[in-house]
Order: sequence, then structure tokens, then C-alpha cells
Amino acid sequence: MEGPRLDDDLAAHVEAVSGTVAHQSAVIAEIVQRLTATFRGGGKLLVCGNGGSAADAQHLVAEVMNRMRVDHAPWPAIALSTDTSVMTSIANDARYDDVFARQVEALGKPGDMLIGLSTSGTSPNVVAALQAGRRHGMVTVLFTGRSGGAAAVGLCDLVLAVPSDDTARIQESHEFVYHFIADSVEATMLGLPGAAATAHRSQDG
Repeated sequence: MEGPRLDDDLAAHVEAVSGTVAHQSAVIAEIVQRLTATFRGGGKLLVCGNGGSAADAQHLVAEVMNRMRVDHAPWPAIALSTDTSVMTSIANDARYDDVFARQVEALGKPGDMLIGLSTSGTSPNVVAALQAGRRHGMVTVLFTGRSGGAAAVGLCDLVLAVPSDDTARIQESHEFVYHFIADSVEATMLGLPGAAATAHRSQDG
């Protein structure tokens, strides 16, 4: 059986990222605007996901908490997959589906933002977290793939749906998008030259 070809994977990667930019630029611009408003209003960012998406949650939080390009005072962000004692106690005493929702119940406040990462859009613990976020008046955002976009309608304020059903391509596109979001929020918060133009171009795309 012939294995994967590097050129084919590269072409699929470019197609997924390009398709995301082409079809989701308004959503991306709205996430930038609302996350900026969250931090300016004294709110925080919570992020959750499973497996590779858990790693992406931590990656995004690191970019926000520390820096993308410019040193600045840290903005509050928490990856809900990092406290193993909390997660395993919830999974053991209640159910695994509640490992993120329980933390959202404890930490989430009106005006905060919750980003859930699920390539399928149906991960029970991510869905439960987003439902908890809505109950607590948070801005709820789902990063997903093509098939997860429809499932999240009515559950989230914003849905970033990569036009692919391939898990690897979806996660690669998510990384591109959250790097752009972190970079844009940093530029806007710090009033860096070109920040407004970047947001405007993204929204018009």
C-alpha cells in the first residue's frame, strides 16, 4: 500500500488554510474584536480541548499570557486541560464529560471568553463546557471542522469552521488562525501601527 505523499499533504494543508481565510475572515475579525474587548474589560480567556486540541489550547494561552511579538503586561488566560488533579477528580467523582464544564462553572464570569477546540464539534466535554459558558454569560467560541459547524449552531456566539473533515488539516488551520488572533489582539491592545488596518482587511476578506 502506498503511503502518504508529502506534496499531497502540503497541497491539502494549503487548501484548508486558504479556504479558512477565504470563508471565515469575518468570524476571525469578530473573535479578535471580542477578545480585545474581553481583556480591556478586565475579563479572561478560558480554552479547552482534547488530545492535540488540548495542546493547542495550551499553545494559544501561552501566546496570550506571555507574548507574540512584543513584550507587554500579561493578559489572563487559562487552558482547562492543564490541572490534572482537578480533571481527574471530576472524572472520578462525576463523569469525564464534566472535566471542563465544572471548571467553567468555577472560573467563568460574564464578559469572559471561552474557546472550545473540537475538530468534530461534538466532543461531549467541550460541548458541555460551551453550554456552561453560555449559562454564565461568557462569549462562547468553537474552533471546529466542516462537519462540526452545523452542530454548533445555537450553542456558540461564534463558530470558526475549517472547510475540511481531515483532523490534521483542521488542527493545522486552527493553529494558523489562533496565531493570527493572538498577534492581532496584541497589536490592537498595544496600539501598534497597522493594527486597525489588519483587522479591517480580515473583516473585508
